Amino acid sequence: MRNFLLFVRRFFNLILFLFLEAICFVLLARTNSIQGNDVMSSANTFVGIVYKKQADVAYYFNLREMNDSLFNENLRLRSLLSATKTVDTLKDSTASLPFTEIDSTHIVHYADYVFREAHVINNSVIAENNFITIDRGSNQGIQKNMAVISGCGIVGEVVHVSGNFSSILSVLNVKRKVSAKLKDGTTGFVSWENNDPNMLVLDDIPGEKKVYRNDSVFTTNYSLFPADVLIGTVWKRKINKKTNQQILFLRSATNFRNLQYVYVVEDKMKKEKTDLEATHKDGK
Repeated sequence: MRNFLLFVRRFFNLILFLFLEAICFVLLARTNSIQGNDVMSSANTFVGIVYKKQADVAYYFNLREMNDSLFNENLRLRSLLSATKTVDTLKDSTASLPFTEIDSTHIVHYADYVFREAHVINNSVIAENNFITIDRGSNQGIQKNMAVISGCGIVGEVVHVSGNFSSILSVLNVKRKVSAKLKDGTTGFVSWENNDPNMLVLDDIPGEKKVYRNDSVFTTNYSLFPADVLIGTVWKRKINKKTNQQILFLRSATNFRNLQYVYVVEDKMKKEKTDLEATHKDGK
């Protein structure tokens, strides 16, 4: 108490001045004068700025929760979209679309595919063969050779799996090509030329085929990925004079430099298809 009284005594003049100033502002604000309106306007502006800063801080700390929510919603919508492409309308044109809610493991079982969400915890984009590490493994149902996509486009293929982590061979590699098609169904192969992580190359397109800038390129039924997943859009093209075929340069639909979330896709019909194709190779 003694220290408080000493403080008040020392700064009495300043405290009295601020107190009187506050009374003046209150009196001005309660009048309808021009000065009163200015005071209220300034006060509202100040309070608005404070509230906005407070909201920005809260928004920043809630970003992860918001991203998770949006990611799960995308997971649900992607599964629903997959279902509409696999319903046997000849067998039952009035069939409802059964949907299993996302459980605590963030897995959706639907139609021919199972989508599992995962967070990217490591990623490379400048190597000759780039790899991505995710926080899901065999304990969460991940297996080798599963396709991986983002909310925007293709990502890669699972190549190594441990209990709780998986390694993905990114599309940004010089080893493998992806079967792709233009919107009219013309097919070719997409590859990466080990330079720009935002740029892919589509070749084997006939020279007479009309292709325009910003045309979309999608996966085919012959690729590892589900059909009609966006790969990228045409940025420029050139003609191979030896083969008279077009080489299309694509802007990747997936931003590999800022990849945070992915979907690991299980094709439930893959084993049956692989076993059937194996019989042809064995001559049975």
